[in-house]
Amino acid sequence: MSLLLDRLGQRIPDLYPEWTEPGTPPPGQPRLLTLERFMEEGAPAAAAVLLPNTANVLSLPASVLACPLLVLDYPAFADGRAYSQARLLSRNGRYSGELRARGGAVVYDQLRMLKICCFTQFLLRADQDDEACSLLLSSTATR
Repeated sequence: MSLLLDRLGQRIPDLYPEWTEPGTPPPGQPRLLTLERFMEEGAPAAAAVLLPNTANVLSLPASVLACPLLVLDYPAFADGRAYSQARLLSRNGRYSGELRARGGAVVYDQLRMLKICCFTQFLLRADQDDEACSLLLSSTATR
């Protein structure tokens, strides 16, 4: 099971479980939706959005930028496009909500760079030492 940490290395609950079931959940139930599903459902208020690393974050609609959480995906360790997405989203206050990193690059060796790129949440890969990652985040000052 993967562990979710905040910028300070504290364990936090996942308030937005990924919704993959067919149909619409009860109104107001927080959930994580793919960008495509978020748009299909008419931008539900209680949703967070999972952005593919191919999404052009400079052309996201206001409804996506109003979400409390955007999750950026690293499908592979060597694929760093989500770093650029995070910087573009956070630049000039374009997006002020929570940014979560998940996937292949969310490992101990990359946490400092993820934090510098303005991520506020880190869904660690299952093979990571959660205590070491928590300590690293708690001792890393960034802008």
